[in-house]
Order: sequence, then C-alpha cells, then structure tokens
Amino acid sequence: MQKLKKVAFGAANGLLLLAPVAASAQLTQGNWQDRGTTNAQSAGLPTGTIYQIISSTLSWLLAILGFIAVIGFVISGILYLTAAGNEAQIEKAKNAMTYSIIGVIVALMGYVIIQAVNSWLGTSASF
Repeated sequence: MQKLKKVAFGAANGLLLLAPVAASAQLTQGNWQDRGTTNAQSAGLPTGTIYQIISSTLSWLLAILGFIAVIGFVISGILYLTAAGNEAQIEKAKNAMTYSIIGVIVALMGYVIIQAVNSWLGTSASF
C-alpha cells in the first residue's frame, strides 16, 4: 500500500511539473517583458501600478458603501417613524441606525488608515 501511495504521489508531482508545458507556457523569443501588458490591455484589464489599481478599487467600494449607508439610514428612519409607540420597533430602528453608523465609521477608518500608511511610506501618488 505504501509503494502505491509513493507511485501515485510521484505521478502527481510529475504531472504538476509538466503542467506549464501542457499549457504552452514556455518562454518564447522576442520582447517578452511587454507581452503581459499588451495582453492585459487587449483583455480590458487594468494596466496601472498596484497602488493605482487598489486606489481605484477602494474609491469604487467607498461609493458603493455611501449608497448602502444612505439606504440603511433611510430604512432605519422609516422604521422609527412607523413605530407608532411600539418600544420593540423603536429599539429595532435605533439598533439599525447604530449599526449603519458603525459600518460607515469602520469603512472610513479603513480608508484613512490606507491613506496614512501611503503617506508614511512616502509615495507621491494621491487620490
């Protein structure tokens, strides 16, 4: 049984080592450094630096967060207005508003932390 496991393990390793050849991922002649950028551009992928990609993604996520925060505030406000003296409904509305505010604060703290680390590391890029 041990010998069978060793043979199976060796075969799996051999297949793993030959996977790039099967995918035709070998290095070709020519200007191979620019091919990744050219392929990324032709596929519609971002071609900026890692910082630029993270920056644009973060800005996009913050816009979505703002939209969701407004929806959360509106829903909790409607819950509060329609409570009509029901203490359980009022408490539910207050909790929803509290959690919406906490979510916005945490997200903005993440944004501020990323900006602080960026300035501490001395990069010149800005939003």
